[in-house]
Amino acid sequence: MSHVSTRIVLVRHAQSVWPKHGEPDDDERPLTARGLADAELLVPRLVAYRPTAVLSSPQRRAVQTVTPAALALGLEVIAWPELREWESGLLPSADWEELYRRSWEHPESAHGEGESLDGLTRRAGRALARVATVHPDETVLVGSHGTFASRALIAAGHRADWDFCRTMPMPAIYEVTSSPAGAA
Repeated sequence: MSHVSTRIVLVRHAQSVWPKHGEPDDDERPLTARGLADAELLVPRLVAYRPTAVLSSPQRRAVQTVTPAALALGLEVIAWPELREWESGLLPSADWEELYRRSWEHPESAHGEGESLDGLTRRAGRALARVATVHPDETVLVGSHGTFASRALIAAGHRADWDFCRTMPMPAIYEVTSSPAGAA
């Protein structure tokens, strides 16, 4: 039996409008004007991967980041709910960085009804395996988010920590390979 390996190009969304403090994050939160321009500037880099599919988190900022490349490729952006950002259970606040840092120090813990970072890593691993199952031996663009991308890298066997996640540029591109049985 031959080894099936899918190249997954994780694309962290471009600069987005900041969430409102004290309110749940908005799935429709868009890119800023700079973010939209940066998404256009990504097109040559993303097209060069010659992807056969473009998947995305359903959250607007992720979709907006990969849409220009999808249009250039003549592909549809297909939203997968499991590619969405970490469901932290935390409301956006002035001290969000400290709360996230503590979460990275204790990835098994969750806030209220939120998802633990370990849970996100498992979700990201399953998502990578599903991409490989649906798109075997292909290259797939995946529009997503900083914490999701960091935990997906961990699920794929790479190292990522809070400093890596906190300083990740908007946008950012990471490449991983996955196989149908390759993730937890």
